Amino acid sequence: MSPITRRQAVKLGIGSLAAMQTSLHAEEAAQIKQRPFLTAADDFEDVSRGTPKPHSLTGEALVKAKLTPDSWKLEIRADDFTDAVVTQKAQIEQAVTLDYKQLLDLGKEHRVLFLKAMQCLNIATPLGQGLWEGVPLRDILLLCGELTNVRRIYFWGFHNDDPKQRFQSSLSYTQVMETPPGELPVFLAYKLNGQPINLERGGPVRMVVPWAHGFKSIKWLQHIRLTNDYQANDTYAEKNNDPESHLKTAAYLDDVVVNGRSAQIAGWAISGLSGLSHVETWLRLAGPDLHDDSPEWRKAEWKSAPLDTPPDWKSVLPVDVRSNDILGFDKANGKPLSWPLRYSMVGFSTTLRNLKPGAYEVRARTVDLNGFVQPEPRSIQKSGKNGIQVRTFTIS
Repeated sequence: MSPITRRQAVKLGIGSLAAMQTSLHAEEAAQIKQRPFLTAADDFEDVSRGTPKPHSLTGEALVKAKLTPDSWKLEIRADDFTDAVVTQKAQIEQAVTLDYKQLLDLGKEHRVLFLKAMQCLNIATPLGQGLWEGVPLRDILLLCGELTNVRRIYFWGFHNDDPKQRFQSSLSYTQVMETPPGELPVFLAYKLNGQPINLERGGPVRMVVPWAHGFKSIKWLQHIRLTNDYQANDTYAEKNNDPESHLKTAAYLDDVVVNGRSAQIAGWAISGLSGLSHVETWLRLAGPDLHDDSPEWRKAEWKSAPLDTPPDWKSVLPVDVRSNDILGFDKANGKPLSWPLRYSMVGFSTTLRNLKPGAYEVRARTVDLNGFVQPEPRSIQKSGKNGIQVRTFTIS
């Protein structure tokens, strides 16, 4: 099913599904393949660029590329950009070169941890969810001393020392330095799920931008430039992508599990910038593809599908990590300050019972805390792929 349009989304009404839909019973839940709350580093979907891909390098090539902990370096400089509009260049008190040990030392005082789902702007399913650990970029930039005429921060990683392969991104000074207390800051990550970040995931150090799609969380980070240029320099601004798009609140369906006259529906939902109120599903008899103007959208009956409750954090977190120390959790009792956690994934599930024999379609969508139903709010399709997904199944 292709992503639906804004016009179609406006037509979607909130109703109720048949009374056959109820919350998933414990004995039925065992039949659905359980996905771990944290995605193992090797199980994330990979969308790396480059020829050869940087994580394929070995031996001396890896050392030369500064992609080992012992060889890694981060260079922070001001650039000389000026033009007819920008007449004054950025200035910093001192340039900084940071090595891996120095970054870990900074982490002893400034480290942050939080749960974040990775999602590509143009891929229909999340790449995975991890516990990321590192140092806020704002604390690292303090090493540069006084900053003058800095409006944006440009950054990129290793891409074979080939300017044509460079994949870069940027943030405003305000986004980096003025994170509201308690909100998740931009940071340099050096651990994933309690372990050093491996090469395929962008290690030894990558940028992590909590609210953004994956293209902002640059892998193999090695260069930061402070600039007075007011324009984004993101490689992902090409081909009509929105370089300032935030993670979308959206539902993603797993395969349906049929058990006699019942169908078990499950999946994951990302809580984006606008938060997640609830997930809804819609069951209909299978038929022709639904077009944007199909009257069936106006007659759709949706019903809430229960979200998973928070897991036993001791069973899902690394042994040396307490939930009390993760941003978004109460420091006293270790419980989430809100559920689901923003920028993370949460499971949902429900069971459709007493179904008559036939072919069916089921769809799932999210409703955010502003009352917008998936895929709103959006003005262009390339601001984050979050079309309503459909799964088909048959009751014999």
